[in-house]
Amino acid sequence: MTPVISIIMGSTSDLPVMEKAAHFLNEMGVPFEMNALSAHRTPEEVERFAKNARGRGIKVIIAAAGMAAHLPGVIASMTPLPVIGVPVNASLDGMDALLAIVQMPPGIPVATVGINGSLNAAILALQMIATGDEALQVKLNEYKEGLKTKVKQANEELASISYPYKTN
Repeated sequence: MTPVISIIMGSTSDLPVMEKAAHFLNEMGVPFEMNALSAHRTPEEVERFAKNARGRGIKVIIAAAGMAAHLPGVIASMTPLPVIGVPVNASLDGMDALLAIVQMPPGIPVATVGINGSLNAAILALQMIATGDEALQVKLNEYKEGLKTKVKQANEELASISYPYKTN
């Protein structure tokens, strides 16, 4: 199997956040890889990864980082592939990472999801890839229909809860 999505994290301490992305991609049957690379501690490895990702068949990169959160932007500066940044709540409630990732200079875009939002990053990556893959498009549609069903079920459960002043 050749991975089409790469999940990169600044360190393995980000794994609990990034597992949601991995579980989603696994459920969808999309080959992916996971690696720890640091923009500050292993810059040569980051450069090698970014410059070779497309040639290895990677179509989208999901990069997570906390605090200074340079990893997504550094990767985006070295590849033509779309990069999705996941700010990790490592300090300052993740706001430092969010602002570091979202404030990229012109010409170096990084799509950014919410703090610890790796599931949304995986869904977005799959949506990007699915524009040219009907089978993935079907899987995404089924997933989103499942979300609707969950909300309908929750609403039915709420309807059964009784309070003296509740009107529905």
